[in-house]
Amino acid sequence: MADLETNFTGIRCPNPFWLASGPPTNSGEQVMRAFDAGWGGAVWKTIGEPIVNVSSRYSSVDWNGQRMMGLNNIELISDRSIDTNLREIAEVKKRFPHHAVIASLMVDSTREAWQSIVKRTEDAGADGLELNFGCPHGMSERGMGSAVGQVPEYACMITGWVKEVARTPVLVKLTPNITDIRMAARAARRGGADALSAINTINSITGIDLDTLTPRPNVGGLSSHGGYCGPAVKPIALHLVQQIASDPEVGIPISGIGGIAGWREAAEFILLGCGTVQVCTAAMHYGFRIVEDMIDGLANWMDEKGFRTVEDFRGLAVPRITEWQHLDLNYRIVARINRDTCIGCDLCYVACWDGAHQCIHLDKPAGPAAITVTPVAKAEALRATGGPTPTARIPRVDEAECVGCNLCWLVCPVENCITMVKIETGAPPQSWAQRTGA
Repeated sequence: MADLETNFTGIRCPNPFWLASGPPTNSGEQVMRAFDAGWGGAVWKTIGEPIVNVSSRYSSVDWNGQRMMGLNNIELISDRSIDTNLREIAEVKKRFPHHAVIASLMVDSTREAWQSIVKRTEDAGADGLELNFGCPHGMSERGMGSAVGQVPEYACMITGWVKEVARTPVLVKLTPNITDIRMAARAARRGGADALSAINTINSITGIDLDTLTPRPNVGGLSSHGGYCGPAVKPIALHLVQQIASDPEVGIPISGIGGIAGWREAAEFILLGCGTVQVCTAAMHYGFRIVEDMIDGLANWMDEKGFRTVEDFRGLAVPRITEWQHLDLNYRIVARINRDTCIGCDLCYVACWDGAHQCIHLDKPAGPAAITVTPVAKAEALRATGGPTPTARIPRVDEAECVGCNLCWLVCPVENCITMVKIETGAPPQSWAQRTGA
């Protein structure tokens, strides 16, 4: 049976699923309900000198019927006092001693301010500290958040101040709003960081109301850039996590953040080297109980793969990512279409001719090769394409012209109707670097 118990830089917790710093961790009452639901840890909503937030605060991008594919927020750090937050941290740790409580911190960029809040937070019982060097809006205009994370020298300096007095592990939360995230990661390590959290939200404007002409969210006729998160940012987060995990000059643990909504995304982040994963948008959208499926799903997948602990598969995907110049130019795949399951929607044909390499053709075979479009297939085609079922033409791949780009496979609405098949060329593997001697 899979064992999800996690030891992240000395911080022990029942599983690697943490709530990320944000609205779901704004109070002790919320964090305790989350722990009751099954979450292994929580990163407290960022604590600092309390601020005044605006109304409204959130906007989103919806896509193809899915609400909140991407969420934008202009909410700042905690609007509650430091004393209130620390008192509730102490209460949570008293009731849940075996769960991870990480305090996210952000204060003015002075040694005195940072060391004071570090001491007070650890005295309250926090298991670790997350230095918020990533917030891209509001606080950055005040010289905090991403204003620190975008300058490696500042990130190193402040991390060093914290490490002078910290008794618990120190995580540095990195901003993606930077040319090369590895520079900030290396700086955090030079400052003594025990681990990294990546990524924070991405600068964004999600849309403009075409009636009022005001970008969303609307605050009295004005708006501002905010932090983008949710499923839409997962590909960017995975890329940046991989950049950190594969950098020999970093070499410290990573807590992964960005678009994690289920166990599959969690497994992807762990495969790229993360020891824990943090979730915010999905909890805001669906509630705390989503962790139940995350725990069951990850454990079942681990059992199927023969992994007993998270450490057994952490980072296994990192060596499989390389620079383009090292990819095998002689590796070849082609598309093949299953005539028995094809519904004749022509999406693969249109995509190939208008957006790819013109290797799919529409034949109208006679006799036994002709297909019969059944009522079920017609209904499926109507549902998938929104249009009428075409005639009994069926797509054919000219394999000599197919470049194996995957586009037809990606657009096909019928699962496993199109497969990408490896073709043996007889040529030995050869990369661009080998071919050119680079």
